[in-house]
Amino acid sequence: MVLGHEQETARALLADLPLRLVSNEWYREGQTTSVYRGLEALSEPCNGVMVCLSDQPLLQVDDINRLVDAFMHRCPTSVLLPTWQGRRGNPVILAYEHRDAILAGGRNRGCRRFIDSNPQLVTRQEMDNDHVVFDLDTPEDYRRLLRRLGSGEVGASETRAAAGR
Repeated sequence: MVLGHEQETARALLADLPLRLVSNEWYREGQTTSVYRGLEALSEPCNGVMVCLSDQPLLQVDDINRLVDAFMHRCPTSVLLPTWQGRRGNPVILAYEHRDAILAGGRNRGCRRFIDSNPQLVTRQEMDNDHVVFDLDTPEDYRRLLRRLGSGEVGASETRAAAGR
């Protein structure tokens, strides 16, 4: 897990979990620097790398498991990109073999440019809910989250209107 802002607080909260924590001293430059640090910190090859964002509160274990299952068993390419109603989402999963190419782009390039530059490597996985496209970038996003949680609804209905934003 890559830590940037308030990392000492995060370290204390995560201390009991079986995670390897990595510091990102460039976090003020944007989220791509965290992707870079995470990829850089991989110590041995693996089947795939899931790049998760920290501002997707609706993501559930079932969503993650569906993506992992699709990548491991049904993905004919080396990149899996979740979508909802055609909108690009997160987390993405990339084969480890792309690590060096992404790192070669520098810490401010990230996975998105790699994915956009290599569409032949990408399989889109349509999801049955909006969890992969719902994030907290604005105060209005936070208000929408509170409304959804207050109503007990964590599916897709409220974000239909926001799908075009």
